Parts: sequence; structure tokens; C-alpha cells
Amino acid sequence: MHTIHVDVVSAEESIFEGEAEFVALPGETGELGIYPQHMPLITRIKPGAVRIKLVGRAEEEFVFVAGGILEVQPNRVTVLADTAIRGHDLDEAKAEEARRAAEEALNNRSADIDYAKAQAELVAAMAQIAAIRKLRGK
Repeated sequence: MHTIHVDVVSAEESIFEGEAEFVALPGETGELGIYPQHMPLITRIKPGAVRIKLVGRAEEEFVFVAGGILEVQPNRVTVLADTAIRGHDLDEAKAEEARRAAEEALNNRSADIDYAKAQAELVAAMAQIAAIRKLRGK
């Protein structure tokens, strides 16, 4: 069986490193699926879930990323994430609070805010909530 080495890193730390059978993640234009021997590729990724099918195991490793860059080589996948959180560390209450705060900032037209930043925060919070619900089967 062919495998592919996967590294998921954020600015703060290495989140995952290991061998996988398959990797799926949110590319800029849609969901990407990467198998061993994939052609080389560099692309931006959107906020969402990185699913890593571990070798010889039924379960998948799950990492939320808030955007970043994906580099694919035939035997290696590297995810350079703006922010990355392991699936078991995701906190739905915090994500909901971040969503509410971003929505409030966008709705408060009198405030002196950076709308692009608030929109990006809203998108990331909503993607995190969707990832949590997908992970937990909600």
C-alpha cells in the first residue's frame, strides 16, 4: 500500500506529522482529495476541516485550519495553516462567541472597524462551527 507523508503546521506549532492513505481539505475552489503519487500542486486553502485517513486505521485525524497554503509533492503533503486546531481541542462555545462578535461588529455601522477583518473572522468562525458539527456528527 502506498502512503503519503503529511505535515500540518501553524505559526505556533506542528499540529500533525505522519503517514496517511488519503488527505481531504478545503481548497480555494472546492474540496481537494490527495492520494499518494498526486501531481505537484501549490494552492491556497480556505477555513475548514483537514481530514487525514491514517494508515491501517478506520478513524481519521481531524484538524481545523483557518486558511493557509497547501503544497503537494508525490509523497508529501504540507499544510501551512494561518491557524490550526486539533479536532479534539475544538470548542464550539468559543466558536459561537467568535461568530456572534464578528456578526455584531459587521452590523454596527457606527463603529470604527476593519470590515474585511470582521468578515474574515466571521467566515473562519462559521467554518469552525461547521467542522465541529461534522466531527461530532451533529
